[in-house]
Amino acid sequence: MYDPTRLAALVAVAEAGSITRAAERLGYSPPALSQQLAKLEREAGASLLVRSHRGARLTDAGELLVARARRVLDEMERARHELARLTGLSGGTLRLGTFQTAGIHLLPPVLSAFRRAHPDVELTVANYEPPDGVSAVAAGEVDLALTHTYEPADPVPLPSSVHAEPVLVEELVLVTAPGHVLADGAARLPLSGLAGQPLISMAPDHPPRQGVEAALARVGATPAVRVESPGYALVCALVSAGLGVAVVPEMVARTAATPVGLRLLEPGDLRRTISVVHRTDRQAPAAEAFRALLRGVFGRATR
Repeated sequence: MYDPTRLAALVAVAEAGSITRAAERLGYSPPALSQQLAKLEREAGASLLVRSHRGARLTDAGELLVARARRVLDEMERARHELARLTGLSGGTLRLGTFQTAGIHLLPPVLSAFRRAHPDVELTVANYEPPDGVSAVAAGEVDLALTHTYEPADPVPLPSSVHAEPVLVEELVLVTAPGHVLADGAARLPLSGLAGQPLISMAPDHPPRQGVEAALARVGATPAVRVESPGYALVCALVSAGLGVAVVPEMVARTAATPVGLRLLEPGDLRRTISVVHRTDRQAPAAEAFRALLRGVFGRATR
Protein backbone atom coordinates (compact mmCIF):
# COMPACT_ATOMS: atom_id res chain seq x y z
CA MET A 1 0.00 0.00 0.00
CA TYR A 2 1.61 3.26 -1.10
CA ASP A 3 1.55 6.31 1.17
CA PRO A 4 -0.55 9.04 -0.58
CA THR A 5 1.76 11.78 0.72
CA ARG A 6 4.73 10.09 -0.98
CA LEU A 7 2.74 9.58 -4.19
CA ALA A 8 1.92 13.30 -4.17
CA ALA A 9 5.61 14.05 -3.67
CA LEU A 10 6.55 11.97 -6.71
CA VAL A 11 3.88 13.68 -8.84
CA ALA A 12 5.19 17.08 -7.69
CA VAL A 13 8.74 16.17 -8.74
CA ALA A 14 7.46 14.94 -12.11
CA GLU A 15 5.68 18.25 -12.66
CA ALA A 16 8.48 20.48 -11.35
CA GLY A 17 11.36 18.52 -12.88
CA SER A 18 13.42 19.12 -9.75
CA ILE A 19 13.39 17.94 -6.14
CA THR A 20 14.27 21.47 -4.98
CA ARG A 21 11.38 23.12 -6.88
CA ALA A 22 8.96 20.39 -5.80
CA ALA A 23 10.04 20.82 -2.17
CA GLU A 24 9.33 24.56 -2.36
CA ARG A 25 5.88 23.86 -3.80
CA LEU A 26 5.02 21.30 -1.08
CA GLY A 27 6.54 23.19 1.85
CA TYR A 28 9.25 20.61 2.53
CA SER A 29 12.99 21.02 2.76
CA PRO A 30 14.77 19.22 -0.13
CA PRO A 31 16.37 16.63 2.21
CA ALA A 32 12.96 15.87 3.79
CA LEU A 33 11.38 15.41 0.36
CA SER A 34 14.29 13.20 -0.75
CA GLN A 35 13.64 11.03 2.32
CA GLN A 36 9.97 10.62 1.35
CA LEU A 37 10.95 9.67 -2.20
CA ALA A 38 13.52 7.15 -0.98
CA LYS A 39 10.84 5.49 1.18
CA LEU A 40 8.50 5.36 -1.82
CA GLU A 41 11.21 3.69 -3.91
CA ARG A 42 11.64 1.08 -1.18
CA GLU A 43 7.87 0.51 -1.15
CA ALA A 44 7.85 0.18 -4.95
CA GLY A 45 10.95 -2.00 -5.05
CA ALA A 46 12.23 -0.01 -8.02
CA SER A 47 14.15 3.15 -8.84
CA LEU A 48 11.64 5.89 -9.68
CA LEU A 49 13.91 8.88 -10.38
CA VAL A 50 17.20 9.62 -12.07
CA ARG A 51 18.82 12.52 -10.24
CA SER A 52 21.40 14.84 -11.81
CA HIS A 53 22.74 18.37 -11.36
CA ARG A 54 20.08 19.52 -13.83
CA GLY A 55 17.18 18.16 -11.80
CA ALA A 56 15.33 14.84 -11.70
CA ARG A 57 13.52 12.77 -14.33
CA LEU A 58 11.28 9.76 -14.03
CA THR A 59 12.42 6.24 -14.83
CA ASP A 60 10.02 3.94 -16.68
CA ALA A 61 8.83 2.66 -13.31
CA GLY A 62 8.40 6.25 -12.15
CA GLU A 63 6.33 7.15 -15.24
CA LEU A 64 4.06 4.18 -14.64
CA LEU A 65 3.57 4.98 -10.96
CA VAL A 66 2.94 8.70 -11.59
CA ALA A 67 0.22 7.92 -14.12
CA ARG A 68 -1.56 5.68 -11.61
CA ALA A 69 -0.86 8.05 -8.71
CA ARG A 70 -2.59 10.95 -10.46
CA ARG A 71 -5.77 8.89 -10.77
CA VAL A 72 -5.58 7.76 -7.15
CA LEU A 73 -4.93 11.28 -5.85
CA ASP A 74 -7.79 12.72 -7.94
CA GLU A 75 -10.18 10.16 -6.48
CA MET A 76 -8.94 10.88 -2.97
CA GLU A 77 -9.42 14.61 -3.55
CA ARG A 78 -13.03 14.04 -4.58
CA ALA A 79 -13.57 11.85 -1.52
CA ARG A 80 -12.09 14.52 0.75
CA HIS A 81 -14.46 17.18 -0.58
CA GLU A 82 -17.45 14.89 -0.14
CA LEU A 83 -16.38 13.94 3.39
CA ALA A 84 -15.73 17.59 4.24
CA ARG A 85 -19.32 18.43 3.49
CA LEU A 86 -20.43 15.59 5.77
CA THR A 87 -18.07 16.35 8.68
CA GLY A 88 -18.21 20.14 8.77
CA LEU A 89 -14.76 20.67 7.25
CA SER A 90 -16.02 22.67 4.28
CA GLY A 91 -15.45 26.01 6.03
CA GLY A 92 -14.52 27.65 9.32
CA THR A 93 -11.13 28.52 10.77
CA LEU A 94 -8.36 26.49 12.38
CA ARG A 95 -6.20 28.59 14.73
CA LEU A 96 -2.74 27.18 15.39
CA GLY A 97 -0.01 28.18 17.82
CA THR A 98 3.61 27.17 17.36
CA PHE A 99 7.12 27.95 18.51
CA GLN A 100 9.82 28.99 16.06
CA THR A 101 11.66 25.70 15.45
CA ALA A 102 8.46 23.71 14.91
CA GLY A 103 6.98 26.52 12.82
CA ILE A 104 9.93 26.46 10.44
CA HIS A 105 10.80 22.76 10.25
CA LEU A 106 7.72 20.73 11.26
CA LEU A 107 4.56 22.68 10.54
CA PRO A 108 4.84 23.55 6.80
CA PRO A 109 4.48 20.02 5.34
CA VAL A 110 1.57 19.26 7.69
CA LEU A 111 -0.13 22.54 6.80
CA SER A 112 0.36 21.76 3.10
CA ALA A 113 -1.26 18.35 3.53
CA PHE A 114 -4.12 19.89 5.52
CA ARG A 115 -4.65 22.58 2.87
CA ARG A 116 -4.82 19.96 0.12
CA ALA A 117 -7.32 17.92 2.14
CA HIS A 118 -9.45 20.81 3.40
CA PRO A 119 -8.97 23.83 1.12
CA ASP A 120 -12.06 25.64 2.47
CA VAL A 121 -10.80 25.83 6.07
CA GLU A 122 -9.10 29.16 6.83
CA LEU A 123 -5.77 28.79 8.65
CA THR A 124 -4.18 31.20 11.12
CA VAL A 125 -0.78 30.66 12.74
CA ALA A 126 0.53 32.56 15.76
CA ASN A 127 3.85 32.34 17.57
CA TYR A 128 3.82 31.19 21.20
CA GLU A 129 7.12 30.40 22.88
CA PRO A 130 6.60 27.43 25.26
CA PRO A 131 4.89 27.17 27.59
CA ASP A 132 2.72 30.11 26.42
CA GLY A 133 0.97 27.95 23.81
CA VAL A 134 -0.52 25.82 26.59
CA SER A 135 -2.09 28.90 28.16
CA ALA A 136 -3.34 30.07 24.76
CA VAL A 137 -5.18 26.78 24.18
CA ALA A 138 -6.63 26.83 27.72
CA ALA A 139 -7.84 30.42 27.18
CA GLY A 140 -9.42 29.60 23.81
CA GLU A 141 -7.06 31.87 21.85
CA VAL A 142 -6.03 29.00 19.56
CA ASP A 143 -7.47 25.56 18.82
CA LEU A 144 -4.13 23.71 18.90
CA ALA A 145 -0.58 24.59 19.87
CA LEU A 146 2.77 22.91 19.36
CA THR A 147 4.85 23.13 22.51
CA HIS A 148 7.89 21.41 23.99
CA THR A 149 9.36 20.13 27.22
CA TYR A 150 12.94 19.16 28.03
CA GLU A 151 14.51 16.38 30.07
CA PRO A 152 15.82 16.55 32.67
CA ALA A 153 13.32 19.02 34.11
CA ASP A 154 10.77 19.27 36.86
CA PRO A 155 7.30 18.32 35.54
CA VAL A 156 5.01 21.27 34.85
CA PRO A 157 1.32 20.53 35.53
CA LEU A 158 -1.12 21.26 32.69
CA PRO A 159 -4.45 23.05 33.16
CA SER A 160 -7.23 20.50 33.63
CA SER A 161 -8.92 21.65 30.41
CA VAL A 162 -6.02 20.71 28.10
CA HIS A 163 -4.09 17.61 27.08
CA ALA A 164 -0.62 17.39 25.52
CA GLU A 165 -0.12 14.61 22.96
CA PRO A 166 3.56 13.87 22.17
CA VAL A 167 4.35 13.81 18.45
CA LEU A 168 8.16 13.81 18.39
CA VAL A 169 10.95 13.01 20.85
CA GLU A 170 14.51 13.97 19.92
CA GLU A 171 17.88 13.84 21.64
CA LEU A 172 19.92 16.91 22.48
CA VAL A 173 23.29 16.85 20.74
CA LEU A 174 26.55 18.76 20.90
CA VAL A 175 27.23 21.42 18.28
CA THR A 176 30.69 22.89 17.77
CA ALA A 177 32.53 25.06 15.30
CA PRO A 178 33.54 23.10 12.17
CA GLY A 179 36.79 21.23 12.78
CA HIS A 180 36.54 21.52 16.58
CA VAL A 181 38.38 18.74 18.41
CA LEU A 182 35.15 17.50 20.08
CA ALA A 183 33.44 17.07 16.71
CA ASP A 184 36.12 14.60 15.64
CA GLY A 185 34.78 11.13 16.38
CA ALA A 186 31.88 8.87 15.51
CA ALA A 187 31.41 7.51 19.05
CA ARG A 188 29.12 9.22 21.50
CA LEU A 189 30.88 11.80 23.64
CA PRO A 190 30.44 11.33 27.42
CA LEU A 191 28.96 14.41 29.07
CA SER A 192 32.10 14.57 31.19
CA GLY A 193 33.98 15.40 27.99
CA LEU A 194 32.42 18.86 28.16
CA ALA A 195 34.29 19.72 31.36
CA GLY A 196 35.99 23.08 31.00
CA GLN A 197 34.42 23.77 27.62
CA PRO A 198 33.05 27.31 27.04
CA LEU A 199 29.28 26.89 26.72
CA ILE A 200 26.78 28.99 24.80
CA SER A 201 24.14 28.89 27.51
CA MET A 202 20.39 29.58 27.49
CA ALA A 203 19.98 29.66 31.27
CA PRO A 204 18.74 31.14 33.51
CA ASP A 205 16.22 33.04 31.37
CA HIS A 206 14.77 30.08 29.48
CA PRO A 207 12.85 28.00 32.06
CA PRO A 208 12.33 24.87 29.92
CA ARG A 209 16.11 24.59 29.54
CA GLN A 210 17.11 25.06 33.15
CA GLY A 211 17.27 21.34 33.94
CA VAL A 212 19.49 20.73 30.92
CA GLU A 213 21.77 23.64 31.81
CA ALA A 214 22.05 22.31 35.38
CA ALA A 215 23.12 18.90 34.03
CA LEU A 216 25.80 20.57 31.92
CA ALA A 217 26.98 22.64 34.87
CA ARG A 218 27.38 19.47 36.95
CA VAL A 219 29.92 18.07 34.47
CA GLY A 220 31.87 21.35 34.42
CA ALA A 221 30.77 23.03 31.18
CA THR A 222 31.55 26.72 31.73
CA PRO A 223 29.07 29.38 30.53
CA ALA A 224 30.88 31.66 28.07
CA VAL A 225 27.93 33.48 26.47
CA ARG A 226 24.38 33.56 27.80
CA VAL A 227 21.60 33.86 25.23
CA GLU A 228 18.59 35.19 27.09
CA SER A 229 15.97 34.51 24.42
CA PRO A 230 15.27 31.00 23.10
CA GLY A 231 16.81 31.63 19.69
CA TYR A 232 18.62 28.53 18.48
CA ALA A 233 19.61 30.19 15.19
CA LEU A 234 21.62 32.71 17.21
CA VAL A 235 23.09 29.96 19.41
CA CYS A 236 24.30 28.01 16.37
CA ALA A 237 25.71 31.17 14.77
CA LEU A 238 27.75 31.91 17.91
CA VAL A 239 28.96 28.32 18.00
CA SER A 240 29.90 28.45 14.33
CA ALA A 241 31.94 31.58 15.01
CA GLY A 242 33.98 29.69 17.62
CA LEU A 243 32.63 31.41 20.74
CA GLY A 244 31.83 28.14 22.46
CA VAL A 245 29.95 24.85 22.16
CA ALA A 246 26.24 24.24 22.77
CA VAL A 247 23.80 21.42 23.41
CA VAL A 248 20.72 21.75 21.20
CA PRO A 249 17.93 19.54 19.81
CA GLU A 250 19.12 17.31 16.98
CA MET A 251 16.66 18.87 14.52
CA VAL A 252 18.14 22.29 15.26
CA ALA A 253 21.68 21.02 14.70
CA ARG A 254 20.88 19.31 11.41
CA THR A 255 19.05 22.33 9.97
CA ALA A 256 21.39 25.08 11.25
CA ALA A 257 21.85 27.94 8.79
CA THR A 258 25.50 28.31 9.82
CA PRO A 259 28.06 25.48 9.54
CA VAL A 260 28.45 23.49 12.74
CA GLY A 261 29.92 20.16 13.82
CA LEU A 262 27.52 17.67 15.44
CA ARG A 263 28.13 14.85 17.89
CA LEU A 264 25.82 12.58 19.87
CA LEU A 265 26.20 12.55 23.65
CA GLU A 266 26.44 9.72 26.18
CA PRO A 267 24.19 8.98 27.91
CA GLY A 268 21.46 10.00 25.44
CA ASP A 269 19.03 11.08 28.15
CA LEU A 270 18.99 14.80 27.36
CA ARG A 271 15.83 15.12 25.29
CA ARG A 272 13.19 17.45 23.91
CA THR A 273 9.60 16.29 23.47
CA ILE A 274 7.39 18.20 21.04
CA SER A 275 3.66 17.86 21.73
CA VAL A 276 0.40 19.15 20.30
CA VAL A 277 -1.85 20.67 22.97
CA HIS A 278 -5.63 20.62 22.61
CA ARG A 279 -8.73 21.17 24.71
CA THR A 280 -10.25 18.10 26.35
CA ASP A 281 -13.78 19.52 26.67
CA ARG A 282 -14.33 20.52 23.03
CA GLN A 283 -12.67 19.77 19.72
CA ALA A 284 -13.63 21.13 16.30
CA PRO A 285 -13.54 18.73 13.33
CA ALA A 286 -10.73 20.76 11.75
CA ALA A 287 -8.58 20.44 14.88
CA GLU A 288 -9.23 16.69 15.03
CA ALA A 289 -8.23 16.34 11.38
CA PHE A 290 -5.05 18.32 11.92
CA ARG A 291 -4.03 16.22 14.92
CA ALA A 292 -4.57 13.08 12.84
CA LEU A 293 -2.26 14.50 10.16
CA LEU A 294 0.40 15.23 12.79
CA ARG A 295 0.22 11.64 13.99
CA GLY A 296 0.45 10.39 10.44
CA VAL A 297 3.48 12.50 9.55
CA PHE A 298 5.51 12.06 12.74
CA GLY A 299 4.02 8.96 14.35
CA ARG A 300 3.12 8.74 18.00
CA ALA A 301 6.21 9.47 20.06
CA THR A 302 7.41 6.74 22.39
CA ARG A 303 10.07 6.74 25.04
